[in-house]
Amino acid sequence: MSGSAAGPAVVARGLSRRFGEVAAVDDVSLDVTQGEIFGVIGPDGAGKTTLFRMLVTLLLPDGGTARVLGRDVVRDLWDLRTRIGYMPGRFSLYPDLSVGENLAFFAALFGTTVAAEAGTIAPIWRQLEPFVGRRAGALSGGMKQKLALCCALIHRPEILFLDEPTTGVDAVSRREFWDLLGTLRNSGITIVVSTPYMDEAGRCDRVALMQKGKLLVTDQPAEIGRRYPRPLFAVRGPDLLGLLGALRGFPNAASVWPFGESLHYTDAREAVSSEVIVRELQIHLAGVSISGATVEPIAAGIEDAFMWHMAEEKPA
Repeated sequence: MSGSAAGPAVVARGLSRRFGEVAAVDDVSLDVTQGEIFGVIGPDGAGKTTLFRMLVTLLLPDGGTARVLGRDVVRDLWDLRTRIGYMPGRFSLYPDLSVGENLAFFAALFGTTVAAEAGTIAPIWRQLEPFVGRRAGALSGGMKQKLALCCALIHRPEILFLDEPTTGVDAVSRREFWDLLGTLRNSGITIVVSTPYMDEAGRCDRVALMQKGKLLVTDQPAEIGRRYPRPLFAVRGPDLLGLLGALRGFPNAASVWPFGESLHYTDAREAVSSEVIVRELQIHLAGVSISGATVEPIAAGIEDAFMWHMAEEKPA
């Protein structure tokens, strides 16, 4: 029986890594439950790749500890490497080898064959098989990512670490890739995935929001929105730039951020009803000659929560 049969798939406590004066990962603690899709959500430079490289034994931490599948990422690295699958953010397969040759090469590295692992990679291989003779470098972005996922799965890992697997691919390929991850999760594989796309958070069982090397909050995606600490409103009008300035000039504004064709306004007060806030905002906007604006209360989403935690509750 595997040593990872019980307990969390990943446990990190106080994990840190510096590059010179920059704290790329700063005192990160997290737990990943076996069999879940756990997302690390954050912009470029947040520390996601550094965190993943430590968890897959490619980078030594400066401080803290991490265990993956019950094994220490420093002391047990050789045992651990046969049990994890890792897909780096940059396409790292051999572009001059064909799809079939790349897959056969990675299978050989782990002492197996493509035929022996056909059942493991079947959901992805069905889409790749028509291109088996094509050079990997000639594949589309979406197909390159599917080939990389296939190579990461070829040795039947117990856990997958996928670093920004959908960055740079089209919307249809992104959706197909996440559908594949759902299929793999349902087969019992634990998946830890990073992404800069907030809309992908909803495809995860739990997510951690990351910025400047720190985890801001960790929870189920819907729960993160429900925990938003202040009243939130969508404000729309013909002059968004004028609205932005006017709302940030309102005395009770906690934050105002552009969101597509609207502005998301957060009020600094907790105990005031939405009706009162809407009325006060409309009076304020009329007083600064802003017309045609609508104000309505809305439920907070992942992006709102991320912006709130990033701002650390500073006034707008």
